Amino acid sequence: MNNLYRLPDRKAARRIVSFDRRELGRLLNLYSMRVASGEWRDYAIDFRPGMAIFSIFRHAAEQPLYAIAKVPGGKPATYMIYNGPRQLAHGDDLEDVLRVFDRKLKLLSS
Repeated sequence: MNNLYRLPDRKAARRIVSFDRRELGRLLNLYSMRVASGEWRDYAIDFRPGMAIFSIFRHAAEQPLYAIAKVPGGKPATYMIYNGPRQLAHGDDLEDVLRVFDRKLKLLSS
């Protein structure tokens, strides 16, 4: 009865990655411009172990057109943009990565 067992710290094991206010503001600004032009219709934010994902949809019942992922690796986080399984851009600065949307993107069907 005198045996003490130390349980692992669950908070350290489940560190949640999220977008900060500046990042979320930038993502929602881009999203609102594309909604106003009629290109995008819905979005979702997912928090998975080790990454946060901002998904963009044309219709809510479909697969996401694009997924913008934040993965903390070192001091600057790494950002990636996916169109399905295809990686369109990656980098350490969100503004640089989002420049992929400055040019007209074409959806490729599989």
